[in-house]
Amino acid sequence: MTDTKHSWIYNQLFVGWKPFEVKYVSVLLSLQLIVFMISPDSVIGMISGVAGVICLVYGMKGRKITFLFGIIQCLAMTYIGWQSHAYGSFVMNIIYVISQPIGWFLWGNDEAVHEFKPKTKQFLFLGSVIAWVIGWIVIGNFGGQLPYIDSANLVISLIAQTLYIFKYKENWSLWIFVNIANLLYWSLLAFNSWTGKSDIGSLGIYLSQIALQAALLFNSIYANKVWKDYETN
Repeated sequence: MTDTKHSWIYNQLFVGWKPFEVKYVSVLLSLQLIVFMISPDSVIGMISGVAGVICLVYGMKGRKITFLFGIIQCLAMTYIGWQSHAYGSFVMNIIYVISQPIGWFLWGNDEAVHEFKPKTKQFLFLGSVIAWVIGWIVIGNFGGQLPYIDSANLVISLIAQTLYIFKYKENWSLWIFVNIANLLYWSLLAFNSWTGKSDIGSLGIYLSQIALQAALLFNSIYANKVWKDYETN
């Protein structure tokens, strides 16, 4: 029993890595550590960045162990979202924490995924746009920073995460949009902090999130390509 358990963990962590994947994961993790050394005022930001990279890389590979690292990353991001007044991100990461055990339960141990029909994809896109506008209005009324972007962090991420835990290929297309929005969002907050326009949060937190979102954007683009080759069930 113990040997079987150890074998499962070993297979999840170390088996089936392409040389390119090993190199790019090493680069993405190094980027997190470099940002922390440049601005070491946020250990929680560095933890979020490292756990986030590991989580999404194993998600790209379709492995259940992604959800263990996901819990760590989401808890760290919940704190960062609250401290930074990024209320959409704060709420979304609470949902992320809850979704991790659900994803663990729903994912099998193979790489088989699902895919929507073209007509369903169109309705999915339209619904995402409507939900984004509604979220923009609500978050703006609560005084959140950059509500038009933070809404994407909340509502589009919610849709993407739902598709992710049910293993639909289309989740990665939505994550690409979310990662671009997040990259812009945290860059603007970092600029405001650096120039003294805002004293909310810290520059170290913002820089760690810029590095994380750049890493996740790259991973989402690569994962979108990888999942297209997976068997559909």
